[in-house]
Amino acid sequence: QVQLVESGGGLVQPGGSLRLSCVPSGRTVSTLVMVWFRQAPGKEREFVVGRKRSGGITVTADSVKGRFTVSRDNGKNTGYLQMNNLKPEDTAVYYCAATLGSPISSSLRSASTYEYWGQGTQVTVSS
Repeated sequence: QVQLVESGGGLVQPGGSLRLSCVPSGRTVSTLVMVWFRQAPGKEREFVVGRKRSGGITVTADSVKGRFTVSRDNGKNTGYLQMNNLKPEDTAVYYCAATLGSPISSSLRSASTYEYWGQGTQVTVSS
Protein backbone atom coordinates (compact mmCIF):
# COMPACT_ATOMS: atom_id res chain seq x y z
CA GLN A 1 0.00 0.00 0.00
CA VAL A 2 1.30 3.42 -0.94
CA GLN A 3 0.52 6.47 1.13
CA LEU A 4 1.23 9.99 -0.11
CA VAL A 5 1.88 12.85 2.27
CA GLU A 6 1.83 16.41 0.96
CA SER A 7 3.21 19.53 2.56
CA GLY A 8 4.14 23.08 1.69
CA GLY A 9 0.79 24.77 1.25
CA GLY A 10 -0.06 28.11 2.78
CA LEU A 11 -0.99 31.71 2.17
CA VAL A 12 0.94 33.64 -0.46
CA GLN A 13 0.49 36.99 -2.13
CA PRO A 14 -0.25 37.24 -5.85
CA GLY A 15 2.95 36.94 -7.81
CA GLY A 16 4.58 34.84 -5.13
CA SER A 17 5.86 31.28 -5.20
CA LEU A 18 5.34 28.08 -3.28
CA ARG A 19 6.78 24.60 -3.53
CA LEU A 20 4.65 21.66 -2.57
CA SER A 21 6.17 18.34 -1.59
CA CYS A 22 4.76 14.83 -1.82
CA VAL A 23 6.45 11.94 -0.04
CA PRO A 24 5.35 8.38 -0.77
CA SER A 25 5.63 5.63 1.79
CA GLY A 26 5.71 2.02 0.74
CA ARG A 27 7.28 2.80 -2.62
CA THR A 28 10.12 4.90 -3.88
CA VAL A 29 9.18 7.97 -5.89
CA SER A 30 11.17 6.66 -8.86
CA THR A 31 8.73 3.74 -9.26
CA LEU A 32 5.70 5.99 -9.42
CA VAL A 33 4.16 8.32 -11.95
CA MET A 34 3.28 11.24 -9.70
CA VAL A 35 1.06 14.12 -10.77
CA TRP A 36 -0.82 17.01 -9.22
CA PHE A 37 -4.50 17.92 -9.16
CA ARG A 38 -6.33 20.74 -7.47
CA GLN A 39 -9.85 21.48 -6.35
CA ALA A 40 -11.20 24.96 -5.73
CA PRO A 41 -14.34 25.55 -3.64
CA GLY A 42 -17.45 24.67 -5.62
CA LYS A 43 -15.46 23.29 -8.53
CA GLU A 44 -14.49 19.87 -9.75
CA ARG A 45 -11.06 18.47 -9.18
CA GLU A 46 -8.81 19.35 -12.10
CA PHE A 47 -5.50 18.11 -13.42
CA VAL A 48 -2.62 20.54 -12.99
CA VAL A 49 0.65 18.98 -14.13
CA GLY A 50 2.46 15.68 -14.34
CA ARG A 51 5.25 13.86 -16.09
CA LYS A 52 4.98 10.64 -18.03
CA ARG A 53 7.07 7.70 -16.97
CA SER A 54 9.13 7.61 -20.15
CA GLY A 55 10.47 10.26 -22.42
CA GLY A 56 10.45 13.01 -19.82
CA ILE A 57 7.25 14.37 -21.30
CA THR A 58 5.42 16.79 -19.01
CA VAL A 59 1.72 17.45 -19.45
CA THR A 60 0.55 20.80 -18.10
CA ALA A 61 -2.87 22.39 -17.83
CA ASP A 62 -3.15 25.54 -19.94
CA SER A 63 -4.09 27.57 -16.87
CA VAL A 64 -0.69 27.00 -15.25
CA LYS A 65 1.57 26.58 -18.26
CA GLY A 66 4.78 28.54 -17.89
CA ARG A 67 4.25 28.95 -14.13
CA PHE A 68 4.07 25.46 -12.59
CA THR A 69 6.63 22.68 -12.94
CA VAL A 70 7.18 19.26 -11.44
CA SER A 71 10.35 17.58 -10.33
CA ARG A 72 11.52 14.86 -8.01
CA ASP A 73 14.49 14.10 -5.82
CA ASN A 74 15.09 10.36 -5.72
CA GLY A 75 17.58 10.75 -2.87
CA LYS A 76 14.95 12.41 -0.72
CA ASN A 77 12.19 10.20 -2.10
CA THR A 78 10.10 13.29 -2.75
CA GLY A 79 8.11 14.76 -5.62
CA TYR A 80 7.66 18.49 -5.95
CA LEU A 81 5.29 21.00 -7.48
CA GLN A 82 6.94 24.37 -7.99
CA MET A 83 4.41 27.15 -8.40
CA ASN A 84 5.55 30.58 -9.53
CA ASN A 85 3.71 33.81 -10.30
CA LEU A 86 0.73 32.61 -8.33
CA LYS A 87 -2.66 34.13 -9.01
CA PRO A 88 -5.82 34.31 -6.85
CA GLU A 89 -7.46 31.79 -9.20
CA ASP A 90 -4.81 29.26 -8.18
CA THR A 91 -6.40 29.11 -4.73
CA ALA A 92 -7.39 25.49 -4.14
CA VAL A 93 -6.61 22.32 -2.27
CA TYR A 94 -3.75 20.64 -4.08
CA TYR A 95 -3.44 16.88 -4.23
CA CYS A 96 -0.63 14.69 -5.37
CA ALA A 97 -1.69 11.47 -7.01
CA ALA A 98 0.33 8.49 -8.11
CA THR A 99 0.15 5.27 -10.05
CA LEU A 100 2.43 2.30 -10.54
CA GLY A 101 1.23 2.15 -14.13
CA SER A 102 2.44 4.01 -17.21
CA PRO A 103 -0.43 6.18 -18.41
CA ILE A 104 -0.39 7.75 -21.83
CA SER A 105 -0.70 11.52 -22.11
CA SER A 106 -4.50 11.55 -22.37
CA SER A 107 -4.86 9.28 -19.34
CA LEU A 108 -2.43 11.37 -17.32
CA ARG A 109 -5.13 14.05 -16.98
CA SER A 110 -7.79 11.67 -15.66
CA ALA A 111 -8.27 11.28 -11.91
CA SER A 112 -9.44 7.70 -12.41
CA THR A 113 -5.92 6.76 -13.58
CA TYR A 114 -4.48 7.07 -10.08
CA GLU A 115 -4.82 4.55 -7.30
CA TYR A 116 -3.02 6.59 -4.68
CA TRP A 117 -3.90 10.05 -3.40
CA GLY A 118 -2.56 12.40 -0.80
CA GLN A 119 -4.71 14.15 1.77
CA GLY A 120 -4.40 17.53 0.08
CA THR A 121 -2.77 20.79 1.11
CA GLN A 122 -4.43 24.21 0.98
CA VAL A 123 -2.94 26.94 -1.17
CA THR A 124 -4.44 30.39 -0.80
CA VAL A 125 -3.33 33.26 -3.01
CA SER A 126 -4.50 36.57 -1.64
CA SER A 127 -3.25 40.03 -0.81
